[in-house]
Amino acid sequence: MLILQTMADRLITFFRRGRTLLALAVITVIILPGTNVFSKSLPLDELTGKIQTAYDQTVDFEADFVQEATIKSIGRTEREEGRVYLKKPEKMLWDYAKPSMKKLVINSRKAWLYIPDDNIAYVQDAHTVLSSKMTIRFLTGIGSLKDDFDIAFPPGGARDKEENYVITLAPREYESGIKTLSLTVDKNNFRIIQCVFTDMYDNTTSLTFSNIKFNINPPDELFDFSPPPGVEVHAIQ
Repeated sequence: MLILQTMADRLITFFRRGRTLLALAVITVIILPGTNVFSKSLPLDELTGKIQTAYDQTVDFEADFVQEATIKSIGRTEREEGRVYLKKPEKMLWDYAKPSMKKLVINSRKAWLYIPDDNIAYVQDAHTVLSSKMTIRFLTGIGSLKDDFDIAFPPGGARDKEENYVITLAPREYESGIKTLSLTVDKNNFRIIQCVFTDMYDNTTSLTFSNIKFNINPPDELFDFSPPPGVEVHAIQ
């Protein structure tokens, strides 16, 4: 995410945040308990069914993440690291630690983007942020892969060079400029290795996860946020 100085920049930041939201919504489907179902190749329909079943059983998760966002027009890639938490319904926290601290906090009431280096917090009504039908469905735990996406194996085949599964998802409805998502799934434990999503301008964002924990019931207070004293708050309509 770019740090903003103008209103146009602010809108770009919230747009890019929306891309992260969508990625997490989709990732929630894929980051699943290990089941050792990849001893042989699975047909697409069967693989999709297994993913959906495990998604329905996933209530919350947390993981370390590395995010790399590439802006094609200027050939620039930004790398950020941190830890992400999600709890159904409608609660998530992206806690960025490198190269600088930053928090994106979303609950059923508000969405906050806090940038300590700038002493600024942006706030928006959660209903506006979560206005997408597809995102709402996934965050509330009633998402359906087959209903919300066109699903396929990529032209290069169903497996990567490490024999992990690769699938592509194309949203059936316009979703914050997202064009396609590519998901690489570990062949042994059914967990995501990497998610790469591309927007209408061919900018890409990749998210790589590690140290994943499932269904540990993080406290609801984790997803609350109050700006520290003296922080400048900007409301985004």
